[in-house]
Amino acid sequence: MDRRSFLTQSAMASTAAALHGQAYAASTTRPRRVSLIGCGWYGKCDLLQLMNIEPVEVVSLCDVDSQMLDECAELIQSRQKSGKRPRTYANYLELLAEKDFDIVLIATPDHWHALAMIAAVNAGADVYVQKPTGVDTLESKAMLDAARSTGRVVQVGTQRRSTPHLIEAKQRVVDEGLLGDVAFAEVCCYYHMRANKNPPVTQPPSHLDFEAWTGPAPMRPYNELIHPRSWRAFMEYGNGIVGDMCVHMLDLTRWQLGLGWPKRISSTGGIMVQTDSIANITDTQTATFDFDDMDVVWTHRSWGSAPDPNYPWASIIYGEKGTLKMSVNRYDFEPRGGGKKLSGEAVIELDQYPTDATDQEKWRLELHVASAIRGHMRDFLQAIDTRSKPVADIEQGHISSASCFMANTALELGRTLHFDPATHTILGDDEATAQLQRPYRDPYVHPARA
Repeated sequence: MDRRSFLTQSAMASTAAALHGQAYAASTTRPRRVSLIGCGWYGKCDLLQLMNIEPVEVVSLCDVDSQMLDECAELIQSRQKSGKRPRTYANYLELLAEKDFDIVLIATPDHWHALAMIAAVNAGADVYVQKPTGVDTLESKAMLDAARSTGRVVQVGTQRRSTPHLIEAKQRVVDEGLLGDVAFAEVCCYYHMRANKNPPVTQPPSHLDFEAWTGPAPMRPYNELIHPRSWRAFMEYGNGIVGDMCVHMLDLTRWQLGLGWPKRISSTGGIMVQTDSIANITDTQTATFDFDDMDVVWTHRSWGSAPDPNYPWASIIYGEKGTLKMSVNRYDFEPRGGGKKLSGEAVIELDQYPTDATDQEKWRLELHVASAIRGHMRDFLQAIDTRSKPVADIEQGHISSASCFMANTALELGRTLHFDPATHTILGDDEATAQLQRPYRDPYVHPARA
């Protein structure tokens, strides 16, 4: 990519981004029928925001935790205009077999994203799937292939592309050329978010089907970190902090600058400080995504302090004319050598959406992110109505997610990966290519082999 050329691309993309504030009517006279697979924290957050922007009918829910499932069903029944309680399922295949839906939301742990999303589009649904796309590169590619072969709309939950203040940053700073030439960006996370304890092995709670929860992942002995929210402590179920947090900021940077696939990916790091924990994800890691004439460098540390306390999880783009800092809470642009500074903050809409306050208290809704989820859902509905690609189309989610997966592979192998997106192989490296696909636990079949 010529780094001067991204300005034109970015301006075109912003035209679509500006539409996020609009609402789009359903294409039929009845409400859209919605199903949710994965009724935990973010499943509820996504579904409630969809219900906030359109009077959909939530017809069915699925989770392998019966307690979480019942809790979600009661919540949705209380919010539905119809007052109906959604049907509940422990097996997503049984839900999909009903074919009583227009939209399926998927908010399972990462290791279940691919199989559920592929099954949903094959069953005729348009899908909103949480990031990242699966847990390995070829799983993610299979999700893209399934979306394209079925013609279904798939939006990935990389909602920084629909965050109002970040759309503003793109329009006011990037698209206006205020950065000048750009050749380097930092993306980072310094949150102390890694689980750092050693709970004993126990029996799973009676309301959790742990066999089904584990699914295609390796079977680990159960401990309290695994469910419901600390499963990211284990590489068996995801890709650590890189797969959780880098995917958002890398995607934000790619969107802002019109970047495609990185040509080379390298990474260093490991468990450097927090060595006493049962967690097997890195506490310290740096990854470089080389786009030929543009480097995006990721750093995370789950210990110590952030270099800039105002931007502990951020994308920082350095241009010859100035620097743009972006986070989920704000953005700041500072021209080099003086001039007009620009800034903006997250949009919080409690007056328009008073249930956000309740949902923050009871369901851990992040108030600064609620408007972004709503914008992402509006964009998703528009794409469904026009049969077009949403702003975080599955292909864009695949690029950002797979790039992060490969950063972990580069770390494990200790060498730079030269990725060929046309063949989805690592050039001249059969060992690395083999690691683009994780083994599945029997009897599950990896979608790249199906």
